Amino acid sequence: MTSTVTAPAAPAADTGRRALAFFASYGTLIVLAAMIIGFGVARPVEFLSERNLINVLNQSALLAIVAGGLTYVLVAGQFDLSFANIISFSGILCVGLLERSGLPIPVAIGGSLLAAIAVGIANGVLVAYLRIHAIVATLATSTVLLGLNFLYSNGAPITLGEGGFTDIARGALAGIPIPVIAMAAVLAILWLVLNRTLLGHHLQATGSNTAAARLAGVAVGRVTLAAFVCAAVCAAICGVLLSSRIGSGMVTAGDGFLLSAFAAAFLGASVIRDGQFHILGTFVGVLIVSIAGNGLAILGAQSYVLYLVQGLVLLAAVALSTTSRRVLGRRRT
Repeated sequence: MTSTVTAPAAPAADTGRRALAFFASYGTLIVLAAMIIGFGVARPVEFLSERNLINVLNQSALLAIVAGGLTYVLVAGQFDLSFANIISFSGILCVGLLERSGLPIPVAIGGSLLAAIAVGIANGVLVAYLRIHAIVATLATSTVLLGLNFLYSNGAPITLGEGGFTDIARGALAGIPIPVIAMAAVLAILWLVLNRTLLGHHLQATGSNTAAARLAGVAVGRVTLAAFVCAAVCAAICGVLLSSRIGSGMVTAGDGFLLSAFAAAFLGASVIRDGQFHILGTFVGVLIVSIAGNGLAILGAQSYVLYLVQGLVLLAAVALSTTSRRVLGRRRT
């Protein structure tokens, strides 16, 4: 009489799942650390200099602000493709109000923010109340904004005079660039609202399960509208600061933010949490996108390489975010 004993494979499989789950949660942070070490070793003098590190934060500031607003829309389970043209629209309008209408700086900035709020409300109404798919609705408003940008600017940059408004984005307080201070303030407010207020909890509930949130008494329509308004306001802040930095309002000013903001948000969704969009994660994603661009530029990479890397980063971000949800979701069951 013989018997065959087979060693169980469960422990090995469980170890593999734990390793995959660890990478799904912390892989983005590992990539960030690896990039800093890699560029630091390759170009220690240029990359690790205090001037360059401050420059990275300064260059990250505007992207972090707009990506933070986009995060609210993604948390609500929606998409927004209009924020790039909101950036351009806000910058053009602000500069136009300053140069053509002669309005004071606070009034011009306020006018740009109010216009952005109107766009955010339009997006929210189209998506939440008229039930138009978010991609279609925001693509439509983006196209309308593009037309308004060309109409108001005649397709040419509206240039600012020196001083005054341009000092906002080019200035510093206690050695810290003003855009970095603005970024810290905006992200802090976004984090507090999302994690410490009833609106934030309702926003997360809406994105997690809209039907269940509605049954629980959440005003899903209002919450969704608020998310789009928040994204529009953040895009307008970015647009105003960008126009101050470059000294003009341009139709194409916001084009470079669309892909980068989505890449940052999706990268951030795989940071610590199980595939959920959150502000801290988005900021980490912004750092990865910005450091990648900065490091490659220091290494002398051509511009096409930067675009290739951005596209690959977005693909990797979506894949990592999806993996996070699947792996960590499987661990709970």
